Amino acid sequence: MTTTGDATTAFFDALGSWGHEPSLEKINGTVRFDLVNGKKTERWLIAIRKGDVSVSHRNVAADSVIQVSRALFERMASGETSIFPALLRGEVVLQGDYRLLVVLRRLLRRRLAASKSRQTAGYARRQR
Repeated sequence: MTTTGDATTAFFDALGSWGHEPSLEKINGTVRFDLVNGKKTERWLIAIRKGDVSVSHRNVAADSVIQVSRALFERMASGETSIFPALLRGEVVLQGDYRLLVVLRRLLRRRLAASKSRQTAGYARRQR
């Protein structure tokens, strides 16, 4: 269903590997991403229970459902664009608890910050 090494899979794999996140200890909720690619829909469910973060492909009811094209989410996960401007442009459909979207934005930003900190500095990158 997913391609190994893409930014979307890497994002959800990283979230699933976090286990317990202290900054989310007051958060309880589920968010399901419906990533649409033509006639196929890939589903990712993020469950947050008092800071414990888990990720699965379960297709169940969630507190918040975010429907977006897989291509757009790929750009979000890689840091090329942000979810809020896409939401305002109507490229993202949000149903349910919008506050969980704010939490997810924080997770996206943290994930991107971690991946950027592992990248080579500008001068060294240009020397390759």
